[in-house]
Amino acid sequence: MSSNRTWFGPRFASGFGRAWLAVGFMFLYLPMLTLVVYSFNKSALPSIWGGFTLDWYVKLAGDTEIINGLWLSIKIAFMSACCSVILGTMAAYALVKYRRFKGRTLFSGMVNAPLVMPEVIQGLSLLLLLVSVQGWTGGFPEKGMLTILLGHMMMGLAYAAVVIQARLQELNPQLEEAAMDLGAKPYQVFGLVTLPMISQSLVSAWLLTFSLSLDDVVVSAFLNGPGATTMPIVIFSRARLGLSPSINAVATVIIVVVAVCVTVASILVARAERRRAAEISAAQRDDS
Repeated sequence: MSSNRTWFGPRFASGFGRAWLAVGFMFLYLPMLTLVVYSFNKSALPSIWGGFTLDWYVKLAGDTEIINGLWLSIKIAFMSACCSVILGTMAAYALVKYRRFKGRTLFSGMVNAPLVMPEVIQGLSLLLLLVSVQGWTGGFPEKGMLTILLGHMMMGLAYAAVVIQARLQELNPQLEEAAMDLGAKPYQVFGLVTLPMISQSLVSAWLLTFSLSLDDVVVSAFLNGPGATTMPIVIFSRARLGLSPSINAVATVIIVVVAVCVTVASILVARAERRRAAEISAAQRDDS
């Protein structure tokens, strides 16, 4: 009995948990690490290592199709993230602060619907809606950057609303009530009290929706048009013809850029949180 307790004791549980965590990280990041390594492969065959080279990155710099697709994807992702955060904040604020209003259940369901609906259904429904609108307006809007942006906003709004709503539900309403008791108007309470307290969730929602828009393939495939081909569509169309180190090079650049942006954003958010915590503790000491 004692040996069994020793075998399944805290030490075993700790070691098993760490091993399971390591396996999980390997499952998530080992494919990306392999992709990065093979982006420096001299051989054109992705399964054969032919030596180290930077030729694929040099060719990538002159690939106008990839560069134009990347620039278009970044523009759409940036605008989609900004609009999704704004609309998602409005939706989350309405759902949290106004518990009872006519149509609240329907509104909540419509906001959360893109989270559970397959992207194929979303893309097809948006395409049918676009065709109907074009029939009413005589061809506007044409399939292109605007239609892709609208589709990505629909997806991003749902994710942003969920992230921001979770943060709003954790806020202490007494802080906002105290500001109103001191004479602040509702828009001043939102701008000076609520908005700073949910700033971390806004940044998180922006990064999440930016990433979702940047790598979206399904919705973009339904809504893109001539001269408006995003980078994921270009990569997907090339990958169907066979894997190429040039695709690995593009993916490596994206991984590095995203990793740097996430790291910088995390550092800035952590610094802002420490600064805010220090200000709150200093104010509490002054009050006491």
